[in-house]
Formats: sequence, C-alpha cells, structure tokens
Amino acid sequence: MQGKPRKAALAAWIGSALEYYDFFIYGTAAALVFNKLFFPSTSPATGTLLAVATFGVGYLARPVGAFVLGHIGDKFGRKRVLVATLVMMGGSTFLVGCLPTYDQVGLPAPILLVLLRLLQGLSVSGEQAGANSMTLEHAPENRRAYYTSFTLNGTQAGQIIATAIFLPIAALPEEQLLSWGWRVPFWLSVVVAAVGLVIRRTLEETPAFEREVATDTVATMPLAVLFRDQWRDVLRVVVAAVIASVSTIFTVHALSYAVNTMGLERTPMLWVGVLANVAAVISIPLWGRLSDRVGRKPIFIGGSLGCAVLMFAYLWSISVGNYFLIFVVGIVMFGIVHSATSGVWPAFYGEMFTTRVRLSGMAVGTQIGFAIAGFAPTVATAVSGTGPDSWLGVSIITAVVCLINVAAVATGRETYHVPTAQLGLKSAERVTV
Repeated sequence: MQGKPRKAALAAWIGSALEYYDFFIYGTAAALVFNKLFFPSTSPATGTLLAVATFGVGYLARPVGAFVLGHIGDKFGRKRVLVATLVMMGGSTFLVGCLPTYDQVGLPAPILLVLLRLLQGLSVSGEQAGANSMTLEHAPENRRAYYTSFTLNGTQAGQIIATAIFLPIAALPEEQLLSWGWRVPFWLSVVVAAVGLVIRRTLEETPAFEREVATDTVATMPLAVLFRDQWRDVLRVVVAAVIASVSTIFTVHALSYAVNTMGLERTPMLWVGVLANVAAVISIPLWGRLSDRVGRKPIFIGGSLGCAVLMFAYLWSISVGNYFLIFVVGIVMFGIVHSATSGVWPAFYGEMFTTRVRLSGMAVGTQIGFAIAGFAPTVATAVSGTGPDSWLGVSIITAVVCLINVAAVATGRETYHVPTAQLGLKSAERVTV
C-alpha cells in the first residue's frame, strides 16, 4: 500500500489549524477579559492570575486524554482519534461562548468554565499525536520531517486565525467587549468543527497501521507495551516537550504583562502574535526540510538556545514600551527561531517509537510535557509577580526550561536516517529487520 503524504499533510494542517483555533481563542480571552468576567470580586492581579490559571487547566487534562486516546489510536487506528478530537473541541468551545458570567450566576460560572477547559484539554491531547503519526507513516523516508511539520504549521495557522478574529473584537468599546463581543469567536467554533469533520472523515489509515492489521500484530494493550519496552523514550519526550513553555509565555503571559501590567494597547500586541505566526507558517516547513538533510538534533537544539536568549529581549522590550522592538524581537523569536523546534519535534518524537505504540508514546510524552508548559504563565506570574520589573524573572525561568530541553534532545539518538520500518527498534532488532 502506497502512502499519500500530501493528502495526509493537508488533512493534518487543516485539522490542526481548526482545532487550535478553538484552543487559542481561549488563551487570548483568558489574557484579556476572563479576569473581569469570571473573577471580578478579586483584586486585578489575583483575577489575572486566576484567569491565566484556567488556561493551564486545559493542559492539566491533556495527560489523562493522552492515555485514553493513545490507546484508541494504536489499537483501532489513527482516523478514529482525529475525528473524535474535533467533535469534542468544537462542542466544548461553543459552550464556553454560551456561559453566563460571574455577575449573572456567581460561583457556577468559573466552575463551568474550568470544566469546559478540561474537555478542551482532553480533545487536544490526541490531536497532534494522531496527526503526526498519520503524516509520518504516509511520508517518504527521506522527507518525514518536512511532511510532519505541517501539523505544527497548521497549529500556527490556527493561532493566526484566533488572534486575527480577536483583533476587531478587542477594538470594541469595553462595554460591548465584555457583554457580547468576547463570545463571538467561541460561537464560530461550530463552523470550525463542521469543516474539520468533513476533512477528517476522508482520511485513509496509514500503510504502517494497515500492515499491522493485516499481519495481526496490533498491540492489544498498547500502553502496557509502551511502558514495558520504551519508557525511556516517553520520559525523554516529556522532558523535551517543556519547550512548549516558550509558546505559552509568548501567547499568554507576555500579552497579559503588556496589557494588564504595562498598560500597552491590546491591538498592537495582538498584531505581534499574528505577524509572528505568519512568519512561523512560512519557516516551519523550511526547518523541517533542512532537518531531513542535516538531522533533527542540530536544528532542535539551535532553536531552543535561541529562544532562551531572545525571551530576555522580548520581555524587556515590553517593559520599556518600545513597540518597534516588540514587533522585531517577537517575530524573530517566535516566528523564526522557535519555529526551528516546531518544525522538527513532530518527526523527532514520532521516530523514537515503533508503529505499535507511536501514537500512545507521542501523546503521553508530549501531553505530560505540555501540561507542565501550560502552567508556565501561572508559575512565572506567581514567582516573578505582576509588577513592571517581573520580566527578568520570567525570562530566567524560560531560559532554564530551554536548557532542560537542550539536555534531553542532545542526549537522544539521531533518527533522520533510520528507515520507517525500523523506527523505535534497538540496534540488534534493526539488523534482524
């Protein structure tokens, strides 16, 4: 059976874009309005902290969903997971837009908000691992990083759409923004889910999974096999995946710091995110293509080290209110340098595992790491405070996280030259194959 890499990459790109549109409009709303809508009785600083924490709650649910959806994807196929995640995400996001506020119903409002955020997290837990597994197993052996990079490329596109839709919303008068304006992006998730569902249902299973079905080698208990044979790889992915902290600090903490602490205008700061993600959409597949030629590790490590340095410059630019520097450094850091990690990790993580446990391994490893990263804005705010000088502490925390990622990647094995059928196997097993 021949793979269909272009169709798989397109389906992964569109599905990820649509799903992460849902996920990131929540992050934008948490940074801009949820502190006033769902936590108005607290002080402004505490309200901001609680609102940002609800963003992290979605990440907390992701490891749980990873175990469930990873098992389903490795036992019953990648396609089922990809369809299910869209339905869950679209429904939960639409319902967020229907929620009453704290002033209307009191305590049930933030409780319902957290519950729906948990459902969002459960959905996203299987999205990237499913899309990455699907694309990697359809891709030619010498272009795996290029094709799998379109999953993360779609993620960035989803952020562009989410932020772009919030631009006119954020420009509304405060009264209209807090009464009905913030709800519109969430309601649009119905369209997102419908389009995505049509696309995902046309997907075909991968040649690698079909071979397992044909030879009756599909794992009955994928998670048991995973933790028996490849627990070290899962641990490495967990540690490496904390690089996602750069994304959450950039998209949530920096936005909240700029608008709520430094008093900068919402609209220019949202445009920073839009332009940075436009640059990322262009650069991610280029980094993926380069890693198919020179290897995963040099690109990944270079991107992580660059982020460690540039986060200092970006947050300092916000602290002094220099819009020119904010735009330049933000686009370079997140749109180009951080994209080096995004263009490589879908292949790098997936290539650590065999077909029998690939979706489970990627889902469990990344989602535990992402859960840690999801609370990076909360931890950064709690440790460094919300004052004008808090940027330095947040930058140091981010740099430490990047160095942890570098250590995990540098000590891993290079996999760009390994044939697809031998991925995840030990050296002796590869010789047998």
